[in-house]
Amino acid sequence: MSANFTIFQCSNIDCMFRCPQSPTDHALEHCPLCGSDGVKTEYDSPLPEESNVFRPHNFRRVEVLLDNLRSVYNVGSVFRTSDGAGISRLYLGGYTSTPDHPKLKKTGLGSEVSVPWEHIRNGLDLVNHKKSEGFQIWSLERNPEAVSLFSPDLKFMDVPILLVIGNEKVGVDPEILKMSDRIVSIPMAGQKRSLNVATAFGIAAYALTLYRAVHSE
Repeated sequence: MSANFTIFQCSNIDCMFRCPQSPTDHALEHCPLCGSDGVKTEYDSPLPEESNVFRPHNFRRVEVLLDNLRSVYNVGSVFRTSDGAGISRLYLGGYTSTPDHPKLKKTGLGSEVSVPWEHIRNGLDLVNHKKSEGFQIWSLERNPEAVSLFSPDLKFMDVPILLVIGNEKVGVDPEILKMSDRIVSIPMAGQKRSLNVATAFGIAAYALTLYRAVHSE
């Protein structure tokens, strides 16, 4: 099966604006920039479920604690990435928004239904409980003791991991950092010293879940 993919291109040679036409968009009859007529071309593209995407079955078991995230949109984005990366469960700590929040669906796009989650009041209590279950606690944080997530010296043991993501402004709870088996960070090449929390989570989530799949062959 295939889906139609429509491209609109302005016919004005001084403009030549080009954009995709989504089935849910308003039909473009004239260029939105110069007002000239345009040409629509339809292409066949495979539906997403037909794509031969790499789908490893031996994902590492990774659960995630979102501890007091402020932005509901960040939480929604984390849900969507968690679905793609194979995260086993999300723990929404403190005042982190839950899927009951209507705005979460804007960035979650249905993943809030497919990813197991639960709300917890105290992140530190969860960390202690997970350690007792044999989980390694890895905190993603900019910290003098942090090791680059891509360091060759970072050993990925075959144990379940609880990845801790802290508050956007102040970071991971200091008591949770003390309990962490690893503090990891993402190298920054520019002037800014940190990434948006949802972006940083996406990098870490795939690095952790796919490591076993890639290195077990």
